[in-house]
Order: sequence, then structure tokens, then C-alpha cells
Amino acid sequence: MDITTDTQKPTPSPTPQPPATGDKSAARGVTRPGDRIFLGLSRGSGILVLVIMAAIAAFLTYRASIAISEDEANFFTTFEWNPTGSPPEFGIAVLVYGTVVSSIVAMAIAVPVSVGIALFITHYAPRKLGGLIGYVIDLLAAVPSIVYGLWGALVLVPHLNGLYGWLDQYLGWTGVFEWNGGAGRSLFTVGILLAIMILPIITNVSREVFRQVPRMHEEAALALGATRWEVIRMSVLPFGRSGVISASMLGLGRALGETMAVAMVLSPTFDISASLLDPGGGTFAQNIASKFNEATEMGRDALIASGLVLFVITLLVNGGARMIIARRKEYSGANA
Repeated sequence: MDITTDTQKPTPSPTPQPPATGDKSAARGVTRPGDRIFLGLSRGSGILVLVIMAAIAAFLTYRASIAISEDEANFFTTFEWNPTGSPPEFGIAVLVYGTVVSSIVAMAIAVPVSVGIALFITHYAPRKLGGLIGYVIDLLAAVPSIVYGLWGALVLVPHLNGLYGWLDQYLGWTGVFEWNGGAGRSLFTVGILLAIMILPIITNVSREVFRQVPRMHEEAALALGATRWEVIRMSVLPFGRSGVISASMLGLGRALGETMAVAMVLSPTFDISASLLDPGGGTFAQNIASKFNEATEMGRDALIASGLVLFVITLLVNGGARMIIARRKEYSGANA
């Protein structure tokens, strides 16, 4: 008996046809009036942001130039703020130091804690517990600055003596944590308060970034015998590194510009101390808030000049963050 096999030839796929040459709207990429309207609104919004930024910079530069031209002291190195004197003498050395140091303390505390909370919510906690913790973190972000300031002045400052004594006992030899028994209205206290305030921002952004890690990356690491911590170290953290940097920069921006909470906790003096635990110091935002209402025309121009420096510092921080993220583009979620 003969057995014959039928061989079927593969059906050729249809050749894609080019778009009709007469369809000019398809060639332009805009096919509906709504697309044109959305394009115009988007472009206009972007241009408007640039115009507003330029207007702010121009205003600050103009008023700052008036004040600096009348300043008889060095604006960047003087440890004094007396724009109404004769002659006027004022400088931002203390403000730069206080703003930078308090923000560094806040970031050193908030970033590790925030990343740890985000990892716990996304990779360790049960679903219900993670949702509850996330809800509490979201509530912290809704607390007004004035409430944080009241809590810091009435609760945090009186209860830091024990911590200050411990730091002085074991780390006082460094000079940075030397404590002479004064009130806890110092830059270190401000840093702790700022850390609590920026913790929800960093946590929420980091949490959403960690949730975007491809599940296959984690399963592949587990299949190779990795522990849960090794999965986080090799898969989760590299993937979310740029997102964590962005979250940290958002928190740093909040710390640099915080006003009322710092003004209520800090005991301002125009002096720089080597110890973070000594009362005194000052920040840009706190100095502007406390002196603006009572300032003369010259005093307001001087405060605006200090605001210009804070504006530049913020731009430099954001620009540096963009450069770091660009150098680590291979770790971004879009390229994973």
C-alpha cells in the first residue's frame, strides 16, 4: 500500500502597503484637531514654566544687585547681618553653613530609613501590613509645617538631652558632637526634624519605584539560589537606583527650603560652631521668614539677595541630580 504525504507550501505573508501619498494629515503625524490643541497646550505650558523661572531669576538678580552694591562687607564671608546699619554690613556665611549642614543631617537620617521602609513594604511585609504602613506614611506627608514646628519645639527639643549626652560621651572627642549642656535648639535638632518631614516624600517615591522591578528579574535570581537580601541587592536596588536618587533630591529640596518648622525650633545666631549640638546657627529660609516683616527697604533687598543664593543652590542640586541619573541611565526602569 502506497502512503503519500501531502506537502503544503507556506502561504506568503501579505506585503505591507505604503500609506497613500495623498494622506497629508497622516504624514504630518497630527490627524485630529484635538491633537493640535493638546500639542499647543503642552508646548505653551513648557514655555510658560521657562518664562516664570526666568522672571523669578531676573527679579531676584535685580533686587540682589541693589543690596550687594550697598554692602560694605563681603557678602559671602561676613558673619554678620546688619543691613540697616551705617554703613550696612551683612553676609551669608552663617546661612550657607546652617542650610547645608542641617540638610546633610536630614538626608543622612531620612534616606536610609526611607529606603528601608520602602523595601519592607514592597518585599517583606504582608499585603495588609504594608498597606497600613503606607497609609501612615501618606498621613505624615499631609501634616502642615507649623504642626511639625510646634511638635519639635514642645516635644522634640526637651527630650533630646539624653541623646545629646550619649553623643557627647562617646563622640564628643571629635568636636562635632561636643555638648556643653545647653538647650537642644541646634542644627542637629533641625536636621532630625527635617528628616521626619522629608521621610514620606522619599519613602513614597522609592516604594513606587521598587514596585516596578520586573518580576522575572527577581524570580531568576531566586532560581539561581539567591537569598531574599541578595535578590534585593542584585535586582531591586540597581533597578531603582535612579528613582531613589530622584526621591532623595525631592526631599533635599524640601529640606533646603523649609521655613516655619526650622524657625520655631532653631535658636538663631550669626555664629558658626564646630559642634552640631551647640545652640545657634541659621538657615536661608528661617532668616528670611523671621526678618522680612520688620525689614526696611534695604533689609528686604538683602534678604532677597540671600534668597537668590538659595535659588542658585537649589538649581545646582537639581542639576547635579540630573547628571547623576543620566550617568546611571542603564539602571532606569525604561531600560531594564
